[in-house]
Amino acid sequence: MLLALEDATVRFGGRAALDAVGLGVAEQETVCVLGPSGSGKSTLLRAVAGLQPLDAGRVLLDGRDQARVPVHRREVGLMFQDHQLFPQRDVAGNVGFGLRMHGVPRSEREAKVRELLELVGLPGAGGRAVAALSGGEQQRVALARALAPRPRLLMLDEPLGQLDRSLRERLVVELRELFGALGTTVLAVTHDQGEAFALADRVVVMRDGRIAQSGTPLEVWQRPADAFVARFLGFENVAEARVEGDVALTPWGKVPAPRGTPQGARTLLVRPAGVRLVPAGEGLPCRVAARTFRGAHVAVHLQPHDAPRLEAACPLRSAPEVGDEVGVAFDPADVVVLE
Repeated sequence: MLLALEDATVRFGGRAALDAVGLGVAEQETVCVLGPSGSGKSTLLRAVAGLQPLDAGRVLLDGRDQARVPVHRREVGLMFQDHQLFPQRDVAGNVGFGLRMHGVPRSEREAKVRELLELVGLPGAGGRAVAALSGGEQQRVALARALAPRPRLLMLDEPLGQLDRSLRERLVVELRELFGALGTTVLAVTHDQGEAFALADRVVVMRDGRIAQSGTPLEVWQRPADAFVARFLGFENVAEARVEGDVALTPWGKVPAPRGTPQGARTLLVRPAGVRLVPAGEGLPCRVAARTFRGAHVAVHLQPHDAPRLEAACPLRSAPEVGDEVGVAFDPADVVVLE
């Protein structure tokens, strides 16, 4: 394990911003830490970088305790969301800054800068002023600067947070390809779940300074650990239920329970794909309260007559209109029992 946090704890005024966090990152793994504001994700990054001292616990890099290792000797690269480029230096001066600080000879430094600018898609841009760059180009320069000293661990703080959605979606694919080609180990924090799921080998969801769930993007998406994680990921169809036999008694009536579900009080998630529309007069009667276009499908918000709202994912061409009366049935494959 390249990076290991053992019971890492940081307190601010008696409140634990990090609460005995344990986390490992393997060589060449990309781990994305997700969570709402105040969950501790940025504090975790700063603690690993050495910018925030721990009140308890340890940060280990290659098995070595980093407690007395200064920031500039930790062999980690850190890229902030605002890029923090040097406006008085051109692109080459920014990318080569870390190499210069490490005493790399000028000719070798210039060759490395050219190579990195090629890698990040800015060939020949070394002489350009950073003020003349677009947001996406500045992001690429900041990335090249962070990669230049060949850090053992690259850490990204909301790396695409200031870019528009279309540019973020394009760059996240390029970043994943780049990290794979370079064999880079990455620890990133973001509030954007789409960005994290596209970039990461493993996703870590934080809540109140603790890890609420850790797993592959598919594992976390298919089986959220609890109601908090489910709602944070954008799932709205979460309700308390009572499992009796092979059904769950919910505010929406009887919903099929997954095989082997323990009996008694449980929390249930029905993914939008599992809310199946049937003709009015069948299933649970609902009125279409709203529609939201999601690109590949329409999110249809359904209001039962005497129960919480439901969200269904419908194909573009067959989605009902606002005000329509429909029925709802539930697909057991998309019913998840939460812890």
